[in-house]
Amino acid sequence: MVIQKGTNMVYFVGAGCGAPDLITVRGMRLLAQADVVIYAGSLVNPALLDYAPEGCVFHNSAVMTLEQVISCMTAAETEGKTTVRLHTGDPCLYGAIREQMDRLSGLGIAYDYCPGVSAFCGAAAALKAEYTLPEVSQTVIITRMAGRTPVPDKERIRSLAAHRATMVIFLSTGMLAELSRELIAGGYDGDCPAAIVYKASWPEEQICRCTVAALADTAKAAGITKTALIVVGHFLGDDYAMSRLYDAHFETEFRKCRHFEGENQ
Repeated sequence: MVIQKGTNMVYFVGAGCGAPDLITVRGMRLLAQADVVIYAGSLVNPALLDYAPEGCVFHNSAVMTLEQVISCMTAAETEGKTTVRLHTGDPCLYGAIREQMDRLSGLGIAYDYCPGVSAFCGAAAALKAEYTLPEVSQTVIITRMAGRTPVPDKERIRSLAAHRATMVIFLSTGMLAELSRELIAGGYDGDCPAAIVYKASWPEEQICRCTVAALADTAKAAGITKTALIVVGHFLGDDYAMSRLYDAHFETEFRKCRHFEGENQ
């Protein structure tokens, strides 16, 4: 995507999960053409700001209210400037972008949205893991513990744990003892594999493998108190079935079955 000259707009851009080269090419190009960048300073890697041009004005939204963010966007629009709203990971997950987009719509300010690499993808890469192993789990549940932001009753950890699917749990590192209790009460065994992934793809990335029952003790021993994802499920184990996708006996639209000597034709 290239911004046409004379076209001002607000672009919501996913910054990726940490490493500056994990932003999308489109996101990088949008940053390179921005007049104003409003970035989540508590989570976005500041190295990403180097993609912005000289003279770009930066605002750290970590110290701003919603009203201040919208006011900043409105001022840029009035001045005919292009704004990039830079969110960590992919802003569709816990990014609080809906309220921003609705306010812009109400003000008649045009906006667009460029996705990014979510931390749950970064965590899988750090673990060198596949969340959806055949005959282990074909479902990924992305959720969080209830904290200052509540969750609907039907989406509480205990209820979701009953599926015993792969779970990726955001924003819950400070509540790991309670998280373990809820996971076990919901259906996971205490010895089910789990991992704590701190700042996936950052230079200080840290991976702690443990069990559901040991989450709190593991984090305490590692000194991890925030900015980590918790992943839970038997996809972290060694037992799984082979995919049929590349099975020589499995025919697809693009590949016919192969027959081997001694087999019935």
